[in-house]
Amino acid sequence: MITIKEYVNIKKKELCEKVSLVSKKPHITIVQVNDDYASNAYIRGKLKDVEEIGAISDLIKLPVTTTEEELLKLIDKLNNDSSVDGFIVQLPLPKTINEAKVKLAINPQKDLDGFHPLSKFLPATPKGILTFLEDEQFDFEGKNALVIGRSEIVGKPMARLLLNKNMTVAIAHSKTPSNVLKDLVAMADLIVVAVGKSNFLTNDFNFKKSCFVIDVGINRDSDNKLVGDCEKDLKVAYQSPVPGGVGLLTRLALLINLLEA
Repeated sequence: MITIKEYVNIKKKELCEKVSLVSKKPHITIVQVNDDYASNAYIRGKLKDVEEIGAISDLIKLPVTTTEEELLKLIDKLNNDSSVDGFIVQLPLPKTINEAKVKLAINPQKDLDGFHPLSKFLPATPKGILTFLEDEQFDFEGKNALVIGRSEIVGKPMARLLLNKNMTVAIAHSKTPSNVLKDLVAMADLIVVAVGKSNFLTNDFNFKKSCFVIDVGINRDSDNKLVGDCEKDLKVAYQSPVPGGVGLLTRLALLINLLEA
C-alpha cells in the first residue's frame, strides 16, 4: 500500500497542474493569533504546500494581546476582499476570544477549514482521511466504523461522512467504559482515533486482522517526540503513521478546498 507521504506528493502534483490551468491563481490567507509551537510548524507546512502548487498565500500574524473585536474586524475585511479566495483562523485562540463567535463570523464561501455550520467545504481533517481511503479503494459499504473522539473538528464530522458511505458507525470517547470500548474495537473494520492521549489504543485490544486504523492524535512522549493516540505496530492491516500521516492529509484537503473556493 502506498505511504501517505507518497500519496500526498502525487496529489499535490495533480493540484499543481490544475493551478497552472486557471487564469487567477488561488489565494489563501492564514490568520494567527497565537505563538503555539505546533501551530507555527503547521502554518509553515501550509505555506510551503501552497507555494509548491503555485498558489498564493499570506500570513497575518497578530499579537496574542489582540482583542476579539479587532480579530472580528479583520475577518470582516477578509470576507469582503475579492482578492482572497479563502482563509483560515489558526487555532488555538487566546482565552479572551470566543472561538465559536470567530467561526461564525467567517463567510461560509471562504471558510476553508469547514468550521462554519453553513460552510460549503468539508472540515479538512475528515475530508483528507476520507479522500485517502477512497483513493486507496477501502471498502466502506456495510462495514463497521468506530470513531474515537467527539470533537466538532474531527470526531463528529468524521462519523457523519462515514455514515454517508453506508458504514455502521459507533462513536466512543475518553469516558467510554473500557469493556464497551473493547467490544467496539473488536467489531470495527475501520477505526479513526482522535482523543489526544498517547497509547490510548494498544495491542491489548483484540483487533480484526483486516482493520484499518487512522491515528489523528498528536502528543509528545517523555523524550519530547511526536506520537499518536495508538501504540506503534498494532496488529492490524493498516495503521497510519505519526508523524507523516493525518497531518499531511489535512494540509492536502485544505489545498483541495482552496481550489474549490
